Amino acid sequence: MADIIQLLPDNIANQIAAGEVIQRPASAVKELLENAVDAGATHIQLIVTDAGKALIQVIDNGKGMSETDARMSFERHATSKIKAIDDLFHIKTMGFRGEALASIAAVAQVEMKTRKEGEDLGTYLEIENSIVKKQEPCASAVGTSISMKNLFFNVPARRNFLKTNAAELRHIVDEFMRVALAFPNVFFSLMSNGQQVFYLESGSAKQRILQLLGNQYASKLVMVKEETDYMNIYGFAGKPETARKTRGEQYFFVNNRFIKSAYLNHAVMSAYQEMIAKDSFPLYVLFIDLDPSQIDINVHPTKQEIKFEDEKIIYAFVQAAVKHALAQFSIAPSLDFSLNAEIQQLESVSKPFSSDQQESAASSSLFKTFTQKNQAHFIEPNEKSELKHWKEFFASSKENIIEKEAINNTQYSTANTQQNLLPENSNRKLSTDALLLQIHNTYIIAPTGNGFLLVHQQLAHERILYERFSVAAHGKRMASQQNLFPATLELTAADSVLLQDLIPDLSALGYIVEPFGSNTFVIQGTPADILQGNEKNTIELLIEQFKHFSSDIKFSKREKLVRCMARQQSIKAGQQLGQKEMHQLIEDLFECNTANTALNSSPTYLEFKEDYLDRMFGR
Repeated sequence: MADIIQLLPDNIANQIAAGEVIQRPASAVKELLENAVDAGATHIQLIVTDAGKALIQVIDNGKGMSETDARMSFERHATSKIKAIDDLFHIKTMGFRGEALASIAAVAQVEMKTRKEGEDLGTYLEIENSIVKKQEPCASAVGTSISMKNLFFNVPARRNFLKTNAAELRHIVDEFMRVALAFPNVFFSLMSNGQQVFYLESGSAKQRILQLLGNQYASKLVMVKEETDYMNIYGFAGKPETARKTRGEQYFFVNNRFIKSAYLNHAVMSAYQEMIAKDSFPLYVLFIDLDPSQIDINVHPTKQEIKFEDEKIIYAFVQAAVKHALAQFSIAPSLDFSLNAEIQQLESVSKPFSSDQQESAASSSLFKTFTQKNQAHFIEPNEKSELKHWKEFFASSKENIIEKEAINNTQYSTANTQQNLLPENSNRKLSTDALLLQIHNTYIIAPTGNGFLLVHQQLAHERILYERFSVAAHGKRMASQQNLFPATLELTAADSVLLQDLIPDLSALGYIVEPFGSNTFVIQGTPADILQGNEKNTIELLIEQFKHFSSDIKFSKREKLVRCMARQQSIKAGQQLGQKEMHQLIEDLFECNTANTALNSSPTYLEFKEDYLDRMFGR
């Protein structure tokens, strides 16, 4: 019987490796940018066409390669960074796998020009499907320029799985931002289809953060810096006011390598405990430097997840460093009096505190209450005291509230006996004279023929809007109204790429948004049933919600957008409603296909029947 096990040919082995290393254009961008950084470049350009499907080019001014090195770099497991097994545990460079260029050459048409300092001519290489088509000397600047064209041209099945250009460009921008944040001392630029997306001059870490995340954070970042023998941690955390309801910009770097770590994220969140709401997310860009032998970066193919030798120590350091930075910000804000000379001219600063003034101050009752033992909370009774007016105010308010409640209760009980809701078979529509009651500006009580309904106004309105938007998104478009004064919206590069992707879906929901130059958009129209004037804030919030809701893979892009719109434009808990608004809300709710369930699977209302109420009171 013939032997059946055989070694795979190199080109097939390379394509299998490429499946792990190069999953999409953004994967190649990451590998090529990291190689440029490792080459000691101070100036790196990234050029993409059709979101990297047609072209990804990285040009750097690093040390370049010799003719032999240039050819060897495309061999599998070829690397300049590992010579002995111990080197695996002391890696400080970025790309180290030795498979990146071989994988790229297996699934794209690659051209490379490279020249070392001191050499007259560089080397030109052309590789396709792992086969060297051309190798010759060429004129070239010092450094390396590598182009990969027609990604997955020889693996059409893989190419079919790529997303839209806008979606793939978003992933490229994410990878670009991560590398650019880690190396603020390097110039980076990104061109997409001939348009400048990023132009990042070298500078400090804070300058790079503001370049990428927006200048609105200029005065809202707190410096984090702790140095110990075991590890150093530095970077910036957002002040509590920057926390958002959706997961904000959060970046962790270990030895300049971007990582994802729910464990370390928890450490940061615990440092913000009681400073921000439980369902809010702070901004942070934190760098951890420690001995490479203390971490294992081989636990994940993309190297975005790493394993620490002692996770608990890292957790404690991160939590303490962020807590310390926030404490310094909140407890001891620095005041620079030299910035405002007028302060020095104030009498309280410039004039001496005379002995007469000291005696007068010490004899006052206010001074005594703070200096005598057990007197800190004592307030001396005084007829002239203004506190009594507050007492009268609250007393009268309380009486008014009790009177109003008594009137409302009387009206409500009358309404209840009149059985203002139509029978069950009438779809629970309210009669126009039914008196509804709003509790805590959140719940609506509606009397029925045999009990009452308790409706959560926000969850109910979310359900109504969701079904309305769903119809518009999957067929009948919503009517738009033209804005008399179109609003101009300026976004960060990453957000503008996302909005570009959402424009067709927003159009179906009534928003007419048009690109207007670099990272700028004009909002020409809004849905006809939405009040004009706040559309700019609406779109910004929509982008923020969508961006961090997009990790939920069970929903399509349009479904996520519809859910974000419903959540954002719904009547919020805490909003006071009139009788007409409450009637309309309940009427619209019972016209929904799924009236009793909210988007988060909670009930939109609870029904209390008369026999159940009687049992509660033992009747």
